Order: sequence, then structure tokens, then C-alpha cells
Amino acid sequence: MFICSTERWLKVTPKKTRIDEIKDLLNRYSYEYYTLDKPSVSDAVYDSLMDELKKIESDHPELITVDSPTQRVGNKLLDGFQKVKHVRRMVSLSDVFDKSEVEAWIERTDKLIPGQRHEFFTDIKMDGLACALIYVDGVLFQAVTRGDSFVGEDVTNNVRTIKNVPLRLRKAAGFENFLRGRTEIRGEIVMLKRDFEELNKRQKSLGLPTFANPRNLAAGTIRQLDPALVAARPLHFRGYDVIRDDSSEVPTNSFAYEALTALGISRNQQASVFDNLSDVMKFVDEWSDKRHDLPFNTDGLVVKINDREIYDNLGMVGKNPRGAVAYKYAAEEATTIVRDIVISIGRTGAATPVAVFDPVVVAGTTVQHASLHNADEIERLDIRRGDTVVIFKAGDIIPQVESVLKELRPADSESIDYEAELKRQYPELEFVRPEGEIVYRVKDSSGPLILKRALAHFASKGALDIDTLGEKNVEVLIDNGLVGDLADIFTLTKDDLLKLDRFADISAQKLISAIADKKSPELERFLYGLGIRHIGAQTAIDLTNHFESMENLAKATIDDLRQVDGVGEIVAESVVAWFADEDNVKLLNKFTELGVVPRFNKKSGGLSGKSFVITGTLKSMGRDAAANKIRNLG
Repeated sequence: MFICSTERWLKVTPKKTRIDEIKDLLNRYSYEYYTLDKPSVSDAVYDSLMDELKKIESDHPELITVDSPTQRVGNKLLDGFQKVKHVRRMVSLSDVFDKSEVEAWIERTDKLIPGQRHEFFTDIKMDGLACALIYVDGVLFQAVTRGDSFVGEDVTNNVRTIKNVPLRLRKAAGFENFLRGRTEIRGEIVMLKRDFEELNKRQKSLGLPTFANPRNLAAGTIRQLDPALVAARPLHFRGYDVIRDDSSEVPTNSFAYEALTALGISRNQQASVFDNLSDVMKFVDEWSDKRHDLPFNTDGLVVKINDREIYDNLGMVGKNPRGAVAYKYAAEEATTIVRDIVISIGRTGAATPVAVFDPVVVAGTTVQHASLHNADEIERLDIRRGDTVVIFKAGDIIPQVESVLKELRPADSESIDYEAELKRQYPELEFVRPEGEIVYRVKDSSGPLILKRALAHFASKGALDIDTLGEKNVEVLIDNGLVGDLADIFTLTKDDLLKLDRFADISAQKLISAIADKKSPELERFLYGLGIRHIGAQTAIDLTNHFESMENLAKATIDDLRQVDGVGEIVAESVVAWFADEDNVKLLNKFTELGVVPRFNKKSGGLSGKSFVITGTLKSMGRDAAANKIRNLG
């Protein structure tokens, strides 16, 4: 019995020693290549040692360990991803979009910890998939996505395929305790720009579709059920936090980064510590300019209180820690869903199609509509209702539809027949497309008829109620070229009118005075008078009471508008489309330049909240006057 045991001991010991040496060496080479980007041996040397390791493990399967480099890629498809509860909540940070908000956050934290001197830890925020790597006694045990911050998904088998994720943490002087017990490394799974570009080149060469962006590809890849497919895509992990059961082992965020380096975890080299606001803001400015030079995509910066005890004591506000913020760069592109394509008729009679979509933040502002310019552009994009589209801001100012993600197109979508849309949306008008032009226009030269209707409505009792500016006078003013848009009535002079046969001294003065009296109209009357499709008198009142100014209304999203009682999707889209028309924006600016400033009168009184129905004949006043009196009482 003793001889047999001795033989086994003599047989296994050299192999076990050799296998451990090879594994340690291969792990070191992987660290040099994938983390330090400084390989010390050729690929051929690495491959030769890997082949030897595989041979030994094949002959002695009892020597295979979970941290062996051969065990990165599993050979079985996954059934799904198990849910895993985070030991410590994996929170996201509060977003700020302006440097003044960073300053305000620093001021708030200073007030919460008066008299305590503290430093600020800053780093580049990677645009990837947050993931926690759990090591037990230094060996990778589990990888879990952020999920809802309380519970994530177990993606261990896929994360093991990421070549710069160490299956065993490195030994380092001063960090021996991190190889005992549970060590959690939190970080971001990304795809480096160069790898993404190479992958797309390969896709093209094979006649396969290319991928949209590195972030979506990384997130989608890590949730594949086939680890072999994941291994074929060059994902990359960068750590940003280290968590131990004894929090005193990681006293500062900057120390956490020292630990990451010591343990063999890739991390950003740009991270810095500052003790004053001025230097923090310099860091923000520096990387706002240099972010495009980074090897990975970034969507902002992270600023944290460096001291972990102070950080933890500050607690949470809602679902975010008080001790940190994420300064987000303005997104240059974003995806959203087209809800409608509305055709807007400008004051020149040009028909302009406008895409109305779910509100999305692009380059720092919320947008919900973009001009499609003309029928040719609709055909070029092949854009349809329900399409997912990429929006970008041309010159960081004007939102544009860049492309349609046809892979996400609803099965029941229908192509846009532009001429049919014109007839459907404007059945009372006839349109033509002049030879050599790409824009459809109202057939009657696009001016007088529409303008006459619009101005008569603008001056009507329900709107500005301009005395003596009825349909006849409107027609005379337009036919004689004195008025080219609604705002032009505020440029009229008595001398202009006296040149017309219709006006004498008294009538001319009366009209000029009546117009001048309306330079400060009630906002709801002004809004109703603009003639926005589907905006009746009551809807104008409801919108006014909700938004209180034209500026607020102009910025409103479809969701904002639908918060108003009585405003449905059709009305909301009509309002959004009207404010999307450049001619309408110019018209509003012209009103302002001419001193026309609509006023909002906040009404509250004994009748507030009550509903009235006016019927029959009133002796002392008309129904409109009675309605106005009731409104003025609340």
C-alpha cells in the first residue's frame, strides 16, 4: 500500500508543480499583454505553453482548476442567467449636465460635513455595462451585472472569456489580505474603439451587418447564451471599485485604485485626486476636450468624496449616493421612436414634413421633433411611423434624423405616400410641386388665401379681438401688400391706411389704435389666434394655465403636453410640429421685436374649480363677455 502511494506521489508531483508554474506564467503573460499592453513574449511562446498546459490537463483532468487559463471558454450553451442579490447595493450616480451643477454638489457636501477637510476623487466615466466580479480567496467565483442595483444576473461563464479579467488575483506586497476571503471588484465591461472598428471591418468583409456602437455591442454580447460567441468578441473589463467585508481595508477611493493595480485589474490611468473645486473643474475641462482621444467611449466624468468613511456617512438621496455625481457630456446622438409624421404648412405655403418622436436628450437639450425637409428625404430615409431612428444635432443646434434602424421596424409598418398624406392632413387644400423644386406648396401661390384666413382668425373675437379688423379690411390690407404675415399688422401706420380707398382719417386712426391696444394680449387669446391646428379656444386656455408662457410651451415635449387635461396625442403632436417650423419661430421672434408681449394672468377666485354652462340669451352682455368674466373670477 505504501509503495503504491509512493508511486502515485512520484508520478503526480512533478506534473502538479509544472502545471502550477505554467498557469502562473500564462496568467502573468496575459496580464502583461491585456492589462499593461506590454507583452514580454511572442504569441508563439504563449501558444506553445498553452498547448502544453492543455496536454497535461488532458492527461490529468484531476489537476484542472477553475483559474486555469484553459477554462475561460465553456463548451456548453447556457440555459439562461440566474438572478443574484448584491451583497452591497450596486448603485448608480446622480447625473449632472453642467459645471455649475458640479459646483452646487460640492457646496452641498461641504455644508453636510462642516469643518472636515476632504479630497475629491475624479475619473473618466466609461460607457459600458457595469459588472461586479466576486473573488473568493483570490479566485474568480462569480460575475454579476448591475441589474436593478439590488439584484443582477449571473454572467460568470461569459465574463470568464474576457481575456483581461484575471481568473486569479495577482499577489502583491501589502495587499495579501485581498487574496483571503471575499473581494469584490466592480467595473465596466466595454469594447475598445480599435477592437470595435476591427470587428466591424471583419463583419463587412464577410458580408454581414455591422454593429451600431461599442456600448450596445458589449451589453448585448455579455448576455449571449453561448460563451464561445462571447469569447470571439474582444470585450474588455476596467475596474473602478474594490469592496471588502471590512470596509476599513479600503479607506479611500484612490486606495481602491492602488489595489486594482496591485491585484492585476485593468483600470483607468487618468484618475486623479484634488483638494479644491478649482482643480476639479480643470479636470472636467481637460477631459471634455480630450475625451475623443481615449481608447474607449466615455459619456462623462465621475467625481466622488475620496474618504470612504465620509462617503458612506453622507448616505443616500433617493436611489443615489450623496457622496458622488456623474458629470455627463451632452450626447451627440440618440435613438428614439417616431410616433408620427406631421406636415406643417408655413406662412409661405410650403409643406414641410416633420418627424414627431419620443422626447430624447441630444447634445444637452431635449428634442421631440425634427424636420424631414421634403418628400425626397422621406423616400431616401424610408422613414415610417413606429421606426426607431438615430437623432443627431447638426452643428449642435438643429436636430436631424440621421438614419433608420430598420432591424427594429414594426412588422405592420407602412411606407409614407407623401401626396396621400397631404390630402389626408389638409383635405381642404390643393398642393403642387413646382418644376425644379423639391417642396410641395399650396396651389394658390401659398400666400393670400391662407394668410387672409389666418389674419381674420387672429383678429377675431375669440383671439385678439381687434376692433374693425374684420374680413373685409383683412382682404384689403393683404391685397395691397401692406401685410405679409400676422405680425405685420403691428407695423401699420395711419399714413399707410390713408393711401387706401377704404380708409378715411377716423377709420384709419381707429384701426391703428385698436391694433396698438393689443400689444399685450392675454396669452390664451394670442395662442388661440395663431391658428395652430387642433388648438381651440378652450385648449388654448388649458395650455396657458399649464405652461404660463410661450417659451415654456415651445419647449414642451409630447409627454409634457399630454399632462394637460383634454390634450391628447393628436393635439400634442400638432403643437410640437408647429413649433418645429422655422417660419413659425421667425414669426414669434418678429412679434417680440415689434413689442408684442403676451401676458399670463393667473386667475384664482371664488369660482376656481367650478364649471359653467352658458345657455339662452343674456340681457347685459354676450356669451363671450360672460365667459371672459367667469374666467377672470377664477
